[in-house]
Amino acid sequence: MGIRIQIFFYVLLFGGFLTSCSKSESEEIVSQHVEIPMGFPHVEFPTDNEYSSSRWALGKKLFFDPVMSRDSTVSCASCHDPQLAFAKNESTSLGVNNRPGTRNSPSLANVAYFPYFIREGSIPTLEMQVLVPIQEHNEFDYNIVDLSDKLNSISEYVELSQNAYSRNPDPFVITRALANFERSLLSGNSRFDKFQNGNSSALTADEKSGMVLFFSERTNCSACHSGFLFTNHSFQNNGLYINYPDSGRMRFTLNENDRALFKVSSLRNVGLTFPYMHDGKMNSLENVIDHYNRGGEGHVNQSDLIRPLNLSEKEKMQLVQFLHSLTDYAFINDQKWR
Repeated sequence: MGIRIQIFFYVLLFGGFLTSCSKSESEEIVSQHVEIPMGFPHVEFPTDNEYSSSRWALGKKLFFDPVMSRDSTVSCASCHDPQLAFAKNESTSLGVNNRPGTRNSPSLANVAYFPYFIREGSIPTLEMQVLVPIQEHNEFDYNIVDLSDKLNSISEYVELSQNAYSRNPDPFVITRALANFERSLLSGNSRFDKFQNGNSSALTADEKSGMVLFFSERTNCSACHSGFLFTNHSFQNNGLYINYPDSGRMRFTLNENDRALFKVSSLRNVGLTFPYMHDGKMNSLENVIDHYNRGGEGHVNQSDLIRPLNLSEKEKMQLVQFLHSLTDYAFINDQKWR
């Protein structure tokens, strides 16, 4: 509840988070840093935060700079490593003073297309999402106004901010610049994509068999992990526990029917983003497939789609192989992130 009140305050104070998007201007200029993968829709930028190379550069610098945290020890990249598809191979990441996080850090790949953020879906825009780790006690533990004061004392940030937004680095600039950069994190060049785009030899025989299983009614994987992002953005309980320490979407809606429901994660680059689940409980894709094959633990809100699958060992292996084919090596090795 506290997070929602603080975010509402910032919306009132700095305004413009829920503005409409400009398609034509974005499409004309998203070329230098925002290369749209084949088959992906264009990226929409808010009218108050249209793409520019200067805004992207400022956002990138902020993303990798530990200046963002109270004690200047933790950056956005501390929890979102480019070589891990902007995720982290830890169950929960450490914030300032080595405070443990409460949830697994998700990949930021393709967040430009997400309709909402945070695992309970309580944040509607990237600009607003930036505020959460800044103020979170177990992450940056900072106040964005104090952060603004710090950045205003650094001449390089003042210059970059003026070039990008014609104003000094204030909360408006910080949230917009980071969101501008994050909208460039587009990943759609995996071997699966090459197969989809006509290269029939891009997948192995086992990967093709795993793909057939994935999209079959027998497994129903694609009922939730659908579309070009491999998520339908719904909220589901997958039977991870009988009793969840984390109330999930209910934390936002206060509706008991939403208890322990979490946003369906995108599976792009999933071979890199272990451990899995909202709390990082599972260390491997094999563990994940075994969980779904068993049919979950039977939570009261568990999705009806979660049921025993009776997969053979070979079929489980083929599913895992297919999921690894979703890794986009061009994305994680892109020199733009260096």
